[in-house]
Parts: sequence; structure tokens; C-alpha cells
Amino acid sequence: MTADARPTTPDSVPPVDTAHSSGAPALALPFDVEEIERRPIITERLVIRPITADDSDDVWEYQRLPEVLRYIPWPERSREEAHEHTMRRVGSRLLAEDGDNVHFAMVLSGEPSPTGTGRDRVIGDVMVRVASVEHARLELGWVLHPDFQGRGLAAEGTAAVLAFAFDTLQAHRVLAELVEANTASAKLCLRLGMRHEATFVEHEYDRDAGAWLDMAFYAILRREHLAARLAG
Repeated sequence: MTADARPTTPDSVPPVDTAHSSGAPALALPFDVEEIERRPIITERLVIRPITADDSDDVWEYQRLPEVLRYIPWPERSREEAHEHTMRRVGSRLLAEDGDNVHFAMVLSGEPSPTGTGRDRVIGDVMVRVASVEHARLELGWVLHPDFQGRGLAAEGTAAVLAFAFDTLQAHRVLAELVEANTASAKLCLRLGMRHEATFVEHEYDRDAGAWLDMAFYAILRREHLAARLAG
């Protein structure tokens, strides 16, 4: 397992290993986020690192917004409840078994946090969840503060984490599940090279809204991701 989680360029795409090219699934687990703490993922504008307790107020700035809660399975929370939620996510540090998840903050370099702490601002976060160890399948989820949408930042951050999922965690398949009406995230999935595989009608019930939700499923395979990067 490599500690270098920085996304690679087309000229430095890692070679295909024979185990995965033969079809044998093998996630590189266990994985502790301490590795990303030591060497954060760096993109053109973002620093991607594990979420911390100090990020709580920045996260609250987007977690409390109705336009965010519309498509994210979060209830409305007070600032204190939101802090407790962030602390639970901070405590998720290890990927080892099905259902394990970790959360990476997307920190916009040079954008001051509204907390006045002098830190760069957390404008969103990306989740990585182990969907299946046996089948080397991971799931990504993401959220971005609406004030920073439309600038390609969500694509920049999620693309880097997607590369991490394939290069470092050695996923065979990465998927995303989203509310079918969330057209912005659907476009992002396609931009990441994912294909729309299915829409499940009335798949989940939103108790807060009192309505059934259609859920869309997107995915990409490791070989597809590698081929796209080689193609430039």
C-alpha cells in the first residue's frame, strides 16, 4: 500500500497489475486515513484531507442549508447537533470491512474560513464507503457549499478521490447513488466517466418530506478509469 495518494497525471498513470487485470478483486485494506493526514491529496485549487473537529463550523455553513438537505439524507440539525455529527465522522478513520466509511474535507486554498481562525475554508466533503470487500467495490458521496458551485470544484475534488479509490485502495468498481432529481450530481457522475446504470423507482422513503424518492445509480470500473486517463 502506498502512502502517496496524490492524483496521477496521464504521464504517470500506474501500470496495470496482473492480479486486477486477471479479474481477481482485492481492495488494499485495511486503510487508515492517517496516511492522508501525512500526505494530503493536492489538486490545482484544493487540499483534500480527513475531516477534523476544527472543521465543524465550516461544515455547518453548508450542512444547514435547505438546498443542500434537499438531496442529502441529513435531517435539519442545530449547530450543536451538527458538531456531534461531524465528530462521529471524524471518528471514522479506518476502511476494513463492508460499511466502513471515511470522510475527506475539500479545503479551498486561499479562501479564509468564516470562523476567523485564519484557516483555509472547508467548502465540502467527499465520503468513501466500502460497499463490498469481496467484490472490491467502493461508493463515493459528496457535498459542496452552493456558494462554490459552478466553478468545477466538485469535479476537481471528487476526481482526485476517485483516482485515490482506484490507485491506492485498488477498487475494481466505484459507484455513486443519488436522488434521481439531483441533476447537478448526475452531470458530475458523467463528467467523472461514470455511466448511468439504473434508476430505481420509489426506492427510498423520505420521512421528513413524506415522499418516495427515485434513486439513480452510476458506476465506473477500474479499467475504464485507467483507459480514460491514458487517453488524456
